[in-house]
Amino acid sequence: MKTAKSTTAATKTKASSNSKRKSSAADGLRELFIESLKDIYWAEKALTKALPKMAKNATSESLITTINDHLTITEDQVTRLEEVFELLGEKASAKKCEAMEGLIKEGESIVEETEAGPVRDAGIIGASQKIEHYEIATYGTLAAFAQTLGEDDVLALLQQTLEEEKEADTMLTDVAYNNINFEAASEDEDENED
Repeated sequence: MKTAKSTTAATKTKASSNSKRKSSAADGLRELFIESLKDIYWAEKALTKALPKMAKNATSESLITTINDHLTITEDQVTRLEEVFELLGEKASAKKCEAMEGLIKEGESIVEETEAGPVRDAGIIGASQKIEHYEIATYGTLAAFAQTLGEDDVLALLQQTLEEEKEADTMLTDVAYNNINFEAASEDEDENED
C-alpha cells in the first residue's frame, strides 16, 4: 500500500518529468523551425535562378510579366528571410530543399517536352502553381511555428510572405483563365482537325 509520502514524491517526479518534456519539446520545435527556415531560404534562392528561365521560355506577355513581377517579390522574400534569421539570432544559411528542387526540375522538363506557345505556357503556369502551393503550405506552417514560439516580429514577416505567395497563385490562375488555357485547348482542337 502506497503512503501519502510516496504518492507525493511520485507526483513531483511525474510533474518534473512533464516539464522537462515540455521544455525539450519547445527546444525541438525551435530547432525544427530554424531548419525549416533554412530549407525555404534555399528554395527562394533557387527560385531567383529558375524564374528568369521560366520567363524566357514563356510566350504570353501576361505570363512573362507575372513571372518577372514575382521574381522581384521573391528577391524581396530572400531579404525578408535574412531579416527573420537576424531576429532569431541565427546566421542566414540555406539547406537544400529537395521538394523545391523536384518542383523546379518538373518545370524544366515541361519546357523541354513542349513547343513554345500556349501549351508550354499552360505547363509553366501549372508548374509555377505547384511551387506556389508548396510555398503557401511552408509559410503557413512557419507562421504557426513563429506564433507558437512567441516570435511576433518574425510572425509578421512570415505572414507578409504568405500573403504574397497566395497573391502570386491567384495571379497565375487569372493569367491561365484569361487566355492561355483556352489558346492551348484550341491549339489541341486545331491539331485534331488536321
